[in-house]
Amino acid sequence: MELFNAHSTIPTLLRNVVEHIHKPEETFLIHKKGAEWEEISYMHTLNCADAVSAFFLEKGIVKGDRMGLMIENSPEYVYYDQGIQQIGAINVSIYPTLSEHEVAYIVNDSGIRAILIGNPFLYKKILKIADNCRQLEYIIPAFADYEKIAVPAGLDVKIISFDAILAIAGTLTSEKIEQITRLRLAVKPSDISSLIYTSGTTGTPKGVMLSHSNFVENVKVCLQQIPVIDETETFLSFLPLSHVFERTATYHVCCAQGCKIAYAQSLELLAKNMAEIRPTVMSCVPRLLERIHDKAIKSGTAAGGLKAKIFLWALETGQNYRRKKEAGQSPGLFLSAEKALAEKLVFSKIKEKTGGRLKFMISGGAALPKNVGEFFGNLGIKILEGFGLTETSPVMAVTEYHRQVYGTVGRVIPGIEIGIQNVETKEMINIQTHETFDENFECAEGEIIVRGHCVMQGYFNKPAETAEAIDKNNWFHTGDIGRFFKGNLQITDRLKNMIVNAYGKNVYPTPVENIYMKSLKIDQIFLIGDKREYLTAIVIPNKENLQEAFNLPESFFQKPDVFIEEKEMTDWIGQDLKKLSNELAKFERIKNFKVKRNPFSIDEGEITPTMKAKRKVIETKYAEAINDMYAEAVDSE
Repeated sequence: MELFNAHSTIPTLLRNVVEHIHKPEETFLIHKKGAEWEEISYMHTLNCADAVSAFFLEKGIVKGDRMGLMIENSPEYVYYDQGIQQIGAINVSIYPTLSEHEVAYIVNDSGIRAILIGNPFLYKKILKIADNCRQLEYIIPAFADYEKIAVPAGLDVKIISFDAILAIAGTLTSEKIEQITRLRLAVKPSDISSLIYTSGTTGTPKGVMLSHSNFVENVKVCLQQIPVIDETETFLSFLPLSHVFERTATYHVCCAQGCKIAYAQSLELLAKNMAEIRPTVMSCVPRLLERIHDKAIKSGTAAGGLKAKIFLWALETGQNYRRKKEAGQSPGLFLSAEKALAEKLVFSKIKEKTGGRLKFMISGGAALPKNVGEFFGNLGIKILEGFGLTETSPVMAVTEYHRQVYGTVGRVIPGIEIGIQNVETKEMINIQTHETFDENFECAEGEIIVRGHCVMQGYFNKPAETAEAIDKNNWFHTGDIGRFFKGNLQITDRLKNMIVNAYGKNVYPTPVENIYMKSLKIDQIFLIGDKREYLTAIVIPNKENLQEAFNLPESFFQKPDVFIEEKEMTDWIGQDLKKLSNELAKFERIKNFKVKRNPFSIDEGEITPTMKAKRKVIETKYAEAINDMYAEAVDSE
């Protein structure tokens, strides 16, 4: 049975599953309702989608209209998305963490006519800006008791509960169902499916236009590259659906393949939800894997003595076993027996916390530090890495299930070309496709450029910016620096992140920061040094470990001073920085640093919703502290 055909669109994928893979009454979605997990069938999902379609058709919504969502991952997201897309409307998902100003910009720039709202906090946010949103006609709360929240006097926007819309499902006539079916079949693969606004480390957010074909082809080739995903999988969804990675790697994959989707309650309850749902696949970001790694290392070694020795022996055994297998060699009877013992004593206990059924996790959104990937490999937990941007639907490359090269983001997906271009001369260093793969191939680094089915249709209402991003030969310029290593794509850093020191030496911050992030004392680190003689850094400590080491109360982190000045604490962190510096070239080593009391914040505009540092914002905001670091380093010479 074919999952895809030449006419496949996002809404037809789900219908295909019901026609060919699962019965309508089988479970599609799972969410926590009160104290219990509730299962939702395909039939209920499609009925709710039809109700959404019918409501908006009655209100005059037509193909091409933009429809907003500002809601957490939930069944309601799916009902609304499927309902609007099957009548040809366009999904505009907005990050819940954005400021009122940013939300208003997106609502107005895209011309959103109706917006689904997930909770009281977000409802209040949209109410404050609604009068300034010219084309907004409907606000749709998807939570109870929204009537208790005061609405600004004279608000010229209609408010209707999502429950009232879904209730239409029981009154749909056969004529209305036929109309919806006709409209669904009239949606073309080339039509725009979604506008996703870039979080923007610099400049104004831009609406990335992604077609149904962009998404469908991306899902199709990723399933070819990872053929072990089948209709029996249960995905646990926790990354925001407002981001293209979760949308494609979880939601769209499950719509196409017939997998179940369970929605985590929150990041704080993720560990508990994993144990309850026992997922087989999860999409995640490197930061989550780093935290699991750090906690496992701390837990395994904290007690010292025999327990720590067993833990470290198990990791070494896992590493030896993994390396043999990856080299295509037999581990032998003795090493296999040691691995089985390590599994029983150590690895099984770590795996139990994930539910014990994980086939693999897909890491995206940023480069995964090599040592973290190897750690999970040593445990026997497979981490597949992928790479892409919002503008590339998103996946350009992803790890093959049977071939792991740590520190890379996998093989080029079928149907596209990835080029490496010299940053200064613009000469093409190399072009690779899925078919040209050679596991021994390597090349010099440069900017990563791409062309093919994954590339966006352009930026909404921004032809000049589109022309700047996509050149006359249809290459999209990613702004990322990388190369091919052992046939796989390897990311070095962002072009805009590159630091050029006073001596003209190029320093890419991410690989350097990843070396220092090996310290369990450090949670985040931000490198500084452009046009300077040497590097400095702003360091965010691991709060839990700092509290434990110095017996600190919570009030310590609520002090108004931005930076921690206590010498014993800065020395404590400095010990690890000095030790890890030995892994770096001299010009890559940090000469001075400041310890920031609390993490960089989305609300303060210091990082994007995808946790990327806004370099200019941070350097401007903390300019005085940065200048002090350089003055102190000079004074100490």
